[in-house]
Amino acid sequence: MGAGAALSPRRAAFGAALAIALSAQACVWSVPLATTPSTDPPLYAVGWTQTGIASWYGEPFHGRTTAAGGTYDMDEISAAHQTIPFGTWIRVDNLDNGSSIELDVNDRGPFVRGRILDVSRAAARALGMIGPGTARVRITIIETANAVSARGGCVVVQVAAFRERRSAEAKRQAVERAGFEASIEPYEDMYRVVAGPFADEPAAGRVRETLGGFMRRC
Repeated sequence: MGAGAALSPRRAAFGAALAIALSAQACVWSVPLATTPSTDPPLYAVGWTQTGIASWYGEPFHGRTTAAGGTYDMDEISAAHQTIPFGTWIRVDNLDNGSSIELDVNDRGPFVRGRILDVSRAAARALGMIGPGTARVRITIIETANAVSARGGCVVVQVAAFRERRSAEAKRQAVERAGFEASIEPYEDMYRVVAGPFADEPAAGRVRETLGGFMRRC
């Protein structure tokens, strides 16, 4: 066909459609794969692991409200992760020195590129990472979060967890001075301080607003 020959209507329509399709495809190809969100959320079951760089955080976050609604205490054992559900218990293994610790996730973070976990100062001390500031770690879920449904039933508010019994006892007494029944639950090498039990979720929720922490089934 000569350069000046006119295209048939059918071929002209096909050419226009092809140009649009190629233009759209070029836009798709131009998006970096790293920015494409996954449609499949991780299954945070017992045994789930993640390896990467951890850091620790203290001031100026000490005393501020955590994403779970409690008060951050850098001298308590806790951790922040971007997506693991609150109340999940994890084991953190320091791959640089072989130390490990078990703690619960009660905050969101870190928000520094390339890091997967922030731990409290107390946890960092136990992991031997105060000086370096960061460490290569492996996270392993050892107990999944116990979600509280709206069906009612026995509910407690886990306020804090400590490695030392005396620290847990001091926190238990503080909760009781605030006017709530409290107890200590030994778990592995940790001591959990819980308020309650309460008859239903709304009752526990009101206490959580005062004490922080998270709700779980008895």
